[in-house]
Amino acid sequence: MSGKRDKGPAGNPWVNQPGPDEAQGDEPEEQLPPSPWNLEVQPPPSPWGGSGTPGPNGPGGPGEPGPGPGSGSGAGPGSGPGSGPATQTSSSWGDKVGPPSLRRPPPEKKRFALPNVPPLLIPIGAGLLVVVIVAIVLVALSGGGDKAGPANPPSTPVSTPAAPKSSYQPPPNALPVGFGVSVVPAQGWTLYTKEKAGKELAIYPPNDTANARAFFWVRQKRDVTANAYLLGIVEGETDQEVAQLGTVRNLPCPKDVLVECVAIDYTSTFTRNGAETKVKGSVEAYRRKDGVVTALDFRTNADFAPKAEADAATMKKSVIDSL
Repeated sequence: MSGKRDKGPAGNPWVNQPGPDEAQGDEPEEQLPPSPWNLEVQPPPSPWGGSGTPGPNGPGGPGEPGPGPGSGSGAGPGSGPGSGPATQTSSSWGDKVGPPSLRRPPPEKKRFALPNVPPLLIPIGAGLLVVVIVAIVLVALSGGGDKAGPANPPSTPVSTPAAPKSSYQPPPNALPVGFGVSVVPAQGWTLYTKEKAGKELAIYPPNDTANARAFFWVRQKRDVTANAYLLGIVEGETDQEVAQLGTVRNLPCPKDVLVECVAIDYTSTFTRNGAETKVKGSVEAYRRKDGVVTALDFRTNADFAPKAEADAATMKKSVIDSL
């Protein structure tokens, strides 16, 4: 080795130098057979059909491909009906639009639909609506539901019927009961002060003011029948007693002012301090035309009945005279 670089032959040894044959360029290059991969492949027929209308690059247009290999009639695979890609069809979705989706479209929203109304009824209904609105406005302007015409006259209060005038003049010892009615006590009968409704008289044994022998009670009530008032009194008198009631009977009314006169008799037994006492009693009720009912309640021990009944008859007469 001499330390000098060996340049070797002139030129780059790694680059092929053209041979004498290549430098001349007399002979043309060898032509290779056409490759099937370089041929244009027509798309399969469109599943959506179509008439194969020529597109910009379809048959008859610029760049129209020639008959493909294997064609026996001179027409390409895309020249028949329904052939060619979807982008070259006359689809209603326009050019370059793929086929529609097979997904079920969403349901349409239901809209309120008016029933079929004959056209003739529409103006009639509108006219009725206008009439109703006008009527409402007129009622509101006239003060609501006030009736036209003169105002209703004020109702006059019902006056209480006055007691009928009577020519009877009660004696000085008569006890007023009410509504012009009074009672004259028989001899030996005194006012029972414990009673506050009406007037009640009682008679006692000598030297005994605790146990009365008989009672005579005059009391009044309005707006009831004489029969109903009588039954209420009898039930109260015989409460908690063993009683035998008679039948309610009608009495002849002794005065023209009376419209209902009834009476009932009864007997009863009660026990006090271990001793049994028998009672006789009667109730009479008289209803006047003014609606006032006056009841006479008589009650006595059975052993004192003869004397008490005579006194009670006198007192009843005084009451009836004052009716």
